[in-house]
Amino acid sequence: MRGQPGIAVSRTRSCVERSIGFNFGPANGNSPRVELHAPTALSRRSVFSCKIFSEPAGSFVRAAPKEKNMKRTFSLWLGLLAFSLLPALSQTPAAPTAPTGTIHGHVTNPVGTPTTNGTVSLSNDDGHTSKFSFPVDANGDYKGEATPGTYIVIYRAPDTPPEKMVDSFPNVKIVVGQDVLQDFDMSRKEYVDKLNPEQKKQLEELRGKNAEALKANSVIKVLNADIKTAAQDFKDADGAQATAVQALGATATKPDLEAKVAEIKTAKYTEVEGLMLKDSALRPAESVLWAQLGQAQKGLKKYDEASASFKKVLDLEATAKKPNPQVQGAANEGLGEIAARQGKVADANAAYDAAVKANPPLAALYLKNEAVIFFQSNNGDAQAAAADEAIKASANPNDPSLALLYYLKGQALIQKATFDDKTKRIVLPPGCAEAYQKYLELAPTGQYAGDVKGILDQAGQKVSTTYKAGKK
Repeated sequence: MRGQPGIAVSRTRSCVERSIGFNFGPANGNSPRVELHAPTALSRRSVFSCKIFSEPAGSFVRAAPKEKNMKRTFSLWLGLLAFSLLPALSQTPAAPTAPTGTIHGHVTNPVGTPTTNGTVSLSNDDGHTSKFSFPVDANGDYKGEATPGTYIVIYRAPDTPPEKMVDSFPNVKIVVGQDVLQDFDMSRKEYVDKLNPEQKKQLEELRGKNAEALKANSVIKVLNADIKTAAQDFKDADGAQATAVQALGATATKPDLEAKVAEIKTAKYTEVEGLMLKDSALRPAESVLWAQLGQAQKGLKKYDEASASFKKVLDLEATAKKPNPQVQGAANEGLGEIAARQGKVADANAAYDAAVKANPPLAALYLKNEAVIFFQSNNGDAQAAAADEAIKASANPNDPSLALLYYLKGQALIQKATFDDKTKRIVLPPGCAEAYQKYLELAPTGQYAGDVKGILDQAGQKVSTTYKAGKK
């Protein structure tokens, strides 16, 4: 997004050659900028800052019903591995009343990941009854208090029958005032050796899938960190002008400021480009990574590379099971901006129209940005046409936010103004005065109001400001 000070001065034609004492461009040195999307919708920053990958790190990912069945089967296997107990009376463990010690530990399943439910019990009659029981939490941990003694510590899954156990450790001593650690690691060789050949085969398959999931999750963690960095870089690039002024001071020359702004933007866009080249190679099917890459390349004016990246986005979205209209809109808008800056008006119009079609809620914004880009590209005819299209897209013709579009339309049309030697006034082309008047109606004290009034005065036009914006 660029804002070139006073660019309207160099854009005037026949009238500029006449010294008539006023400037066709903004007196304050600020030109319209491409507007970022509202925070509630897709923005060039927000759409890529959101974390799109949701596979949980550190958890066992099962990709198909078959694996889910395996999970259920494992509970049965584990229950059948241990010995059967003699029938016991149903008994609820009582809370300890005498001095106690504590016990804690972690439960790991045969795949090597935490077991997130079940019960750990302490028994002093070989597991027939439970004297103390502690639930296993969502992290696979358990803890509790027990009276002194020597116990067999038993783990049971939620569906393990009372007369069976999944895993156990004998001769665990609880001592008053001391804490005992007793983990259940069912991936240990001693435990796995109890599985039959078919169970061992299925276990290896599950371990392989889990390893793949953990590897994918580690990649996802990196991608999300890079997306966060890229979002900040885009934000910093947008604020490069203010950063440059702060760094160089208010007395800095225009060339020095422009050089500093270019330096900041280049550094930020280069970092994003490097991150997204790496990340899109890791996950080439993620359209949002290519979209960020295209934005960075566009900022670096690598237009051919950026176009290729945006087209990659659209190719991926075209075959996606659930296309993202916001990403599609951003990619088409990026292609439109590149075409506009290269003077390819028809291609630019087609791309911006595609953005509107892909993501209608942001139609007005896409078209407004198109008008601004043509303004920055010094293409008056395309600028006027784009401003008209953006105005038509608005449901409210008196929306104050349309003021900029009327200003852009007027600035485009004034390039065709002539000078009347007899009256010593400029002669505005059809539609130009009306556009400026509408600007003043919508923004009577707006950023460009002074300049517009000066133009109308030089053209002998009476300034009309009958419109009053509603209260916010």
